[in-house]
Amino acid sequence: MFGINGGEFLVLAVLAVLVLGPDKLPEYAQQLARLVKEVRRMATGAKEQLREEVGDEIADIDWRKLDPRQYDPRKIIKDALLDDFDDALQAAKEEPGKAVSAAHPPARRAAEPALAPGEKAPYDSEAT
Repeated sequence: MFGINGGEFLVLAVLAVLVLGPDKLPEYAQQLARLVKEVRRMATGAKEQLREEVGDEIADIDWRKLDPRQYDPRKIIKDALLDDFDDALQAAKEEPGKAVSAAHPPARRAAEPALAPGEKAPYDSEAT
């Protein structure tokens, strides 16, 4: 549960005996057992309350899809790009003229003429 194997648990038990002493160890063990029971009871109560409030809908949820370890940003981006491509392809098939105009937006205004040699660039004192 906590990633502790048998050897590590044994070392922790020996340390607990040395630190707490044999006279207080049973008292602390009882407190720990009560704590574990209380946490389990609370977790069970929360599960039951959730099931009562949500109903049968919670049984239909595929929890593996919601697991963050399943998150693969490369796959998500690839799927999103392919969806956009598929949408554009579908639009082109439905209305070829409209799809071409959307793919090639209208030209922007012509570029400003180049400055003559020695001419200073325009300066806007309010812009800086």
